[in-house]
Amino acid sequence: MRIRIVDAFTDRPFHGNPAGVLLLDSFPDDAWLQNVAREVNHAETAFAHPLPESGEADWALRWFTPVTEVDMCGHATLATAHVLASTGSHEGPVRFATRSGLLTATPRPDGSLTLDFPTAPLTPVTAPDGLAEALRAEPLSVLDTGPQVGDLLVELADEKTVRGLAPDLRALGRHSRRGVIATARAEDPSAGHDYVSRCFFPNVGIDEDPVTGSAHTALAPFWSGRLGSPALTGLQASARSGHVRTELRGDRTLLSGRAVTVIDGELLA
Repeated sequence: MRIRIVDAFTDRPFHGNPAGVLLLDSFPDDAWLQNVAREVNHAETAFAHPLPESGEADWALRWFTPVTEVDMCGHATLATAHVLASTGSHEGPVRFATRSGLLTATPRPDGSLTLDFPTAPLTPVTAPDGLAEALRAEPLSVLDTGPQVGDLLVELADEKTVRGLAPDLRALGRHSRRGVIATARAEDPSAGHDYVSRCFFPNVGIDEDPVTGSAHTALAPFWSGRLGSPALTGLQASARSGHVRTELRGDRTLLSGRAVTVIDGELLA
């Protein structure tokens, strides 16, 4: 069967967040799916198969890290929508049935794709004991992102602090279900982004995720409230880097970006 590696939230190969994408006739057993994701060894591998035309969704979609299945993944959803559009497997907006409910992806005339995801509920919390030591930076505020995202959102002093983080990942994993989103306001908004972030997910086998769509369902309401605009652009300042355009629409968040296929091959197992 065909397997593709797609770099998401970028228009250049070897940037953004890579995801494996497999279009199937149906889902094999979970052990096989997990083994493929472990072999691909990217943050997520997406598996999708078409659904009957009469249903509310067009494709079923699941996401696996190298160690576990996850409830939500933005970049692998974008990668899957890109493969469907670029191969002619699906035309126009596509509706995915997922563990996070119905998610849609809409191609745009400029070549980008827009995902419609649930907005993460944000609840201010007291910084857990040891969080600052694990991050090796002092939080300005800490928020819980709810059960679907499963992270702590941690605001830091400035962009320089976020870019310079070198956390104790083992210690960091003790403080949330998936991991920690570190963020700060952009130092220079004229550089093309309004805020920066980095995402550390040691509990699902991802020390640092290059560009995290699901995290932006929490970053969008946080920064839209702080900056007074529903439409913003986030830069995830990982080594690979990538931009996510966000638009807050109440209980839904639109995530927009581009994707590029870098490997198109055959899975023999």
